[in-house]
Amino acid sequence: MRNHGTALATRHQLVQERVEAMRAIWTQERAEYHGTFVDFGPMLSNPKPIQKPYPPVIVGGSYPYAARRAVLYGDGWYALTGAKYGDEFAFIPKFYEMLSAAGRERSSCPITICLYPEELDAFAPDQIGALRRYEEFGVSRCIVGLNPEKREAILPVLDHWAEFMRVAR
Repeated sequence: MRNHGTALATRHQLVQERVEAMRAIWTQERAEYHGTFVDFGPMLSNPKPIQKPYPPVIVGGSYPYAARRAVLYGDGWYALTGAKYGDEFAFIPKFYEMLSAAGRERSSCPITICLYPEELDAFAPDQIGALRRYEEFGVSRCIVGLNPEKREAILPVLDHWAEFMRVAR
């Protein structure tokens, strides 16, 4: 972070200001933004994004810290999961409470999770049931995570996921 001029203690405020500044640039003809870390006067920037009102900003990280930031300025939350982050089936309802307290609908900030093979294996033998449970809890997307491995190790994992997705439909 230091290499990029970012102080650890203020990184979250910096990201928030950069997101707010990007949204201003994306949506205003003559954008300007004045924050503690991001500051610019009226400027033109074209072309504007084709997505309206702007591309979604997905905030990634664990509960509760990243969840708070997702509620504050995100268009989605990429929730870190796994044993070291706690039981996601416990923190998902808490995230929805945070959205509600902020006056936001669940649909305004969908949840994405990433499952790695070893996490999915923890749900054996009912892996499909585990994904359906995520769906019942309102998770919008599950992304397949792959560990850095050589081809001979990754291809069987991809084959497993392909079969799994075929059966899960």
